[in-house]
Amino acid sequence: MLTQIVRPMVRTQLRLLASSQSTRATLVNTIAQWLGFLGVEARVTEIDAASDKIQVSLVVGKPEACDSHDWEQILKNLEESERASGAEPAEPIVLTPQQQSKLQRLLAYVIQAGSPDSKVVWEDVLPQLRGLGYEEDMLLGIRSALKIPQSLEVLTEGLDADLAAIALPKAVSLSMLDRRVTASEDQALSALLEAMKQPL
Repeated sequence: MLTQIVRPMVRTQLRLLASSQSTRATLVNTIAQWLGFLGVEARVTEIDAASDKIQVSLVVGKPEACDSHDWEQILKNLEESERASGAEPAEPIVLTPQQQSKLQRLLAYVIQAGSPDSKVVWEDVLPQLRGLGYEEDMLLGIRSALKIPQSLEVLTEGLDADLAAIALPKAVSLSMLDRRVTASEDQALSALLEAMKQPL
C-alpha cells in the first residue's frame, strides 16, 4: 500500500532533517521532493518558522498527470476567482437527489470495504463520521446504504467525474480512519480516481 511505502520514508527524511546543519535548504529540497513523488513540479519561494508551525510558500507547475487543457482552465479559474474575491462567496455545491444517493452508497461501500471480514457496527462508525463533519441527511443515507452489501462495479458504472471528485477526498478520509488501507478500499479509491479522469 502507498501509506506503507511512504510513511517510513517520510519518518527517515524527518530524522535527517532534524539532524541537518542546513535545515532550511534541506527542508526546501525535501518539500520539493515529496511533491515530486506526486508528479508535481514545485519550488519553495519562502519558508519561515512561526510558533509550532512552518509556513511555506510554493510555486507549483503543471502536474504530470494533469491534462494541459485542464491546467489552463484551473489557471483561468484562479484568475477569475482573484478578480471576484470582493464579490459574493461562491455557492456551495448542490447535489441532485440521485447524486446524493450515489455518494451515500459509495461511502457506505468504502466503510464496508474497511472491514471486509466483519459486519459494520453503526454505533462504532457514527462518531467517526460525525468527526469528519457529515451532516444528518448524509449520515441517514449512509446508514441506510450500509444495510445491504454495495457493489463497486455498479456504483462506478456511469459515475460522472464531478461526483467522483467530491467522493474521492471523503473516501480517502474514511479509508485512513484506522490508519490502514485494505485492498478493497484501495480498489475503490482507484476507481474514483479513474472516474475523475473522464472528460468533463
